[in-house]
Amino acid sequence: MTAVEVVGVVQQEAWRRGELPPVEQVRPGLWSIPVPMPNNPLRYVLVYALALPDGLALIDVGWDSEQSWQALVDGIRQTGHDITEVRFAAITHLHPDHFGLAPRLREVSGAALAMHAADASLLGHHTATDREGYAASWARQLARLGAPDEVRSGEVMELVRFGPRESLDVVLDDGTPLDLPGWDLRAVWTPGHTPGHLCFVDDTHELVFSGDHMLPRISPNISTIPGELPNPLHRYLLSLHATVGLPDGEVFPAHEYRFRGVASRAQALLGHHEERLDEIADVVARHPGSTAWEVSTRISWSRPFETMAPRLRRLAVRETDAHLLVLADRGVVTGCGTDPDRWATAVTTPVR
Repeated sequence: MTAVEVVGVVQQEAWRRGELPPVEQVRPGLWSIPVPMPNNPLRYVLVYALALPDGLALIDVGWDSEQSWQALVDGIRQTGHDITEVRFAAITHLHPDHFGLAPRLREVSGAALAMHAADASLLGHHTATDREGYAASWARQLARLGAPDEVRSGEVMELVRFGPRESLDVVLDDGTPLDLPGWDLRAVWTPGHTPGHLCFVDDTHELVFSGDHMLPRISPNISTIPGELPNPLHRYLLSLHATVGLPDGEVFPAHEYRFRGVASRAQALLGHHEERLDEIADVVARHPGSTAWEVSTRISWSRPFETMAPRLRRLAVRETDAHLLVLADRGVVTGCGTDPDRWATAVTTPVR
């Protein structure tokens, strides 16, 4: 992929050493706070704190664990503020490393929570019966993709949810201004990684808070998740095309390190997915009648597929499924069987 200009050099060095980077003041009134993610290869999420006349606003809040909470409290203290002074938290998306501490933060500080409605709708109060039904839908989907029994029976990603009488304070849509004094932030809807993923852009200061939509080194996981986007990679590719036009300033991602080169990074990610689509189309052509699981075992990954933990193999087969859906939309592959779903190269009729 095309290289980016690394701005967060200290963060990059810490990443290479496998360490947590320090809290950094990266602009006047803007701090980067790493919040650890226990037992996760991403290690930490970068929470950004923005100074307000009467306190702080945050972009994302971190994983729901005591270690993460203490890191957030200590990091905010290094900005010269207290956790009780957080007035507002803009959440890029619903995943636990971004939203996890939001209920606790609101309880302690009274901070208003803002996110896109498409993600907020998935964070409502669920009963035990609801959760059992959701887990069953995940298992059915994996069966449809051809995954073996031992992979289907794994855990479902458990979201931190709103309580029975709780809801979102601010609903953000594409272009909604955040109205934070001293900042020119607006929400930019970038669905794909989740249905309501948001980036936050400050046009005046040329800052892009990219969440998981755009990271400097890796491609975010784009998977078919039951109850979410029916064709997530299609939406993600459209979001990347739109991202090319964002201000070409500094990018503040949720993981790894800060960088410059919005347009070049978007183009590199688009190129990565086109290469992946070609690779999957080739596997289907050579092995007609393959399931998504069988395709996943025959394509390249950052580590051998058979050595992946079951959780990672579940992500991998859902990511493969997302690519197969795009290839089907393009008329490259077609379904050729169900229970489980199977794929073959589409037969095209010559134009006369």
